[in-house]
Amino acid sequence: MAQVLLENVTKLYDGNVTAVNNLNLEVADRQLMVIVGPSGCGKTTILRMIAGLEKPTSGTVAIGDKIVNDITPNNRDVIMVFQNYALYPHMTVFENMAFGLKIRKYPKNEIKKRVAEAAMLLDIENLLDRRPKTLSGGQRQRVAVGRAIVRKPKVFLFDEPLSNLDAKMRTTARAELKAMHNKIQTTSIYVTHDQVEAMTLGDRICVLYNGIVQQIAPPQQVYNKPANAFVAGFFGTPAMNFLDGLIQYRNDNAYFITNTEAVLLPPRMKTLLATYKDRQAVLGIRPEDISSQPISGQNKNAIACTVTVAEPLGVRTNIYLKSISGRKIIITASPYTNIRPDQRITIYLNLEYAHIFEPGETGRNISLDT
Repeated sequence: MAQVLLENVTKLYDGNVTAVNNLNLEVADRQLMVIVGPSGCGKTTILRMIAGLEKPTSGTVAIGDKIVNDITPNNRDVIMVFQNYALYPHMTVFENMAFGLKIRKYPKNEIKKRVAEAAMLLDIENLLDRRPKTLSGGQRQRVAVGRAIVRKPKVFLFDEPLSNLDAKMRTTARAELKAMHNKIQTTSIYVTHDQVEAMTLGDRICVLYNGIVQQIAPPQQVYNKPANAFVAGFFGTPAMNFLDGLIQYRNDNAYFITNTEAVLLPPRMKTLLATYKDRQAVLGIRPEDISSQPISGQNKNAIACTVTVAEPLGVRTNIYLKSISGRKIIITASPYTNIRPDQRITIYLNLEYAHIFEPGETGRNISLDT
């Protein structure tokens, strides 16, 4: 077991291309940290630097109490599970799981014991005599994880291991990975571009964009208190609504003013936003915090809209709207709603759950009180 610590880590590639920029990341012993972000943001580069497959341009990587920048990959005591699983097709499941121990000359009895323990943990005992080509994608994923478990490393590194699975299998495999981590309690770092995987798997989440950390926090904090507009927009399905406008104060109240609409901001924001008076800002509000029915205490925060699309999804209906000023807004409604396209409706914003951001793609959340 071991803590992983990256301090001021930067990685430059040829042509002075910055893959990771001044990264500081602490993964506590036994913790499952998920690094999430869009493709090309530097996630896999971070894993490869921890594994020793890439060397930082500057900064330090430590595992346990030891800086490992100059330690070879095979001496770092970490295991990386790739998205293609990298199983040997000519070997049985047992032989694949045992291979790493065999080349390290572990005794045969110890190899059998470790493989049996891992197979039982992952419920693949009945697959040990089969070859990878006869297995489903989910079974191959479990074999790849089992091959890592038998080594009993200090750190697991997962590079989008579920990306090749279909949606149903991905859900099952995600639950299995979480259960496995709860049992073995090995420090783990998991890379994904999938916000659902990040929310459901991670003890903590590191949100990455353009090689720069945007926020590191537990899942619910990332969702409910996003540090900036990028984080807010990355999490949530449907995505958060963003409205450009102006912060103004009238009669000792704070308002957010768009082209033709004005909404009254909660009292808690009045002091927080005082220095942004008469400045441009962005209001962010999630679809589930907007209703087609009046909300107690929010009746003044109403916007007239026209329905463009009603999208039934079984458990809910997504309603796509256009306001009088032409702004596009998405709300969620009951699966039994009678709202239909071309209908004129009034929507009500529950601004107790809204956020105000500085302008820009990664504009800071200026409405946080902590």
